[in-house]
Amino acid sequence: MKDIMILYFRHKDLDHFNMREELKKARIIKKVLGQYPNAKEVPFTDGIRIMSGDMYIAEDFYMPSTNDIDKAWEYAAIACKTRQNFNRTHPLRMDLTDIESKLNRINNRKNRGRRRVK
Repeated sequence: MKDIMILYFRHKDLDHFNMREELKKARIIKKVLGQYPNAKEVPFTDGIRIMSGDMYIAEDFYMPSTNDIDKAWEYAAIACKTRQNFNRTHPLRMDLTDIESKLNRINNRKNRGRRRVK
């Protein structure tokens, strides 16, 4: 469907679409490299995987290998985002000192607000 629609656009508009695709690819790669600076594409018999050292980044989430490099980086970015969300809300990471300090900050803000009102 996309190929059919592209026929109706001017050349300068096509350049803009191609530029946006390149920016999206660069952002995806940048996200992965931010968490895994050693990440690189490694070809396997079943396709391309994004590896960081000996670790396949998307293995925990059962992402398949693919023959497309861009799709492999996209799978790695999804795995990074999902891992970050799990770590943010995981119950074992929640510590009582963190909760206590958070409640103290909230109460301090409430008290500062009450003093200003009076």
